[in-house]
Amino acid sequence: MTTTSKPNIIFILIDDMGYKDLSCYESTFYETPFIDSLAHEGMLFTDGYASCPVCSPSRASIMSGKYPANIGVTDWIDHSKKCHPAHGILVDAPYIDHLPLEEISIAKALSNQSYQTWHVGKWHLGKESYYPEKHGFQVNIGGCHYGNPYNGYFSPYDIPTLENGPEGEYLTDRLTDETIKLIKNRDTSSPFYLNLCYYAVHTPIQAKENQIHKYEQKRIALGIDKEKELIVGEHFPCYHKRDEHVTRRIIQGDASYAAMIENLDWNVGRLLSTLKETGIDEDTLIIFTSDNGGLSTAEGSPTCNAPLNEGKGWMYEGGVRVPLLVRWPNVISPGTVCNEPVTSPDFYPTLLEASNSPLMPEQHQDGVSILPLLEGRDKIEREALYWHYPHYGNQGGTPGSSIRMGNYKLIEFFETGKCELYDLTKDVSEEHNLIDELPEKVSLLKDKLEKWRFKMEAKIPAAYKD
Repeated sequence: MTTTSKPNIIFILIDDMGYKDLSCYESTFYETPFIDSLAHEGMLFTDGYASCPVCSPSRASIMSGKYPANIGVTDWIDHSKKCHPAHGILVDAPYIDHLPLEEISIAKALSNQSYQTWHVGKWHLGKESYYPEKHGFQVNIGGCHYGNPYNGYFSPYDIPTLENGPEGEYLTDRLTDETIKLIKNRDTSSPFYLNLCYYAVHTPIQAKENQIHKYEQKRIALGIDKEKELIVGEHFPCYHKRDEHVTRRIIQGDASYAAMIENLDWNVGRLLSTLKETGIDEDTLIIFTSDNGGLSTAEGSPTCNAPLNEGKGWMYEGGVRVPLLVRWPNVISPGTVCNEPVTSPDFYPTLLEASNSPLMPEQHQDGVSILPLLEGRDKIEREALYWHYPHYGNQGGTPGSSIRMGNYKLIEFFETGKCELYDLTKDVSEEHNLIDELPEKVSLLKDKLEKWRFKMEAKIPAAYKD
């Protein structure tokens, strides 16, 4: 049982953190003792998924309880229009460039239940008319239309909704400072919902020099050879990347990226210490996850998701399977591991149920509450999980849809119409395509995927005509 009828809620969303980017997920290069404590004291999900292989759609999905295809936000929001629509054989499908105000966000729903609602960090769900305060957040610190800190992680940041700090201040530290102030100065008569969305570990890959040096020394100690870290593959299949190659990282070893993760971990530790200092540690539910898989095939390829296939921007497991940790004292048994597949829309009904708030099934249409899993009662009832990404990813991926039902995952690629089928329990690396071995399974999953797309009114990319 919970210690309060309405727990405080902290939702920590990391940008571009890969499935293997934490020690508790068996990284041997990155060091994350504070984040790992969430797993030791709570539940680690082996099959946690983002609803899209890129950021904005997953963020919209978390806020709305709907699949990206259902909302219409299916790609990262490119306000410059420089990268969209991309085209190779096909032309990217159109998408909505904001979270519609018609959506009753989880923040608005919890605000209606007497929660204080705070957003700190990255938003990337539309320009000023769609900022967090327009979606039920009473406080917005650092949330705007930016997809990453364009000026870098060291002040001056020039983020419209965050006052610049002293020169050289580090952004992840600053966002944590602001979060700690909110917690210490809160109204203690009502619970709070904190949407803490760090810009880390998105590019640019920048960290503090002393921490970078530490991991450069660790590289030497582990004998990591720079020439064997990266492999260069085929050209990007889309027009705006036509002169570039897909460069894959095959081992974790980037010192600057490791330093960013260590700094992030230290800041999560500061947050956890604040909860204890203020006496609300046991009354607080914490969810920690990522908006998509790790960046492993472009822009320096700072991390590696192996044994998962590919990474951010791809329909394979490396693009959508992410770390997911949930800590809730007196509810979740410490050190629990859950193998049940869960996805971004699930958080909305989960938070409503966990806060003893009325469910809103018309809003969170695609989510299933995972509270039974957290409480160790039983499994959740769901036939399948779905993804729809009708775009060319900046990281090399091509337009497609996919479905996971049970252990099987089918991916349909729109360029060719061909499908791939994998048994994820035996082949998490997606190396053995079962398309010719299990024709009945392929037919079943493809039919369900097509019917789901029809129900979602999902947009499909068109043929490119020069």
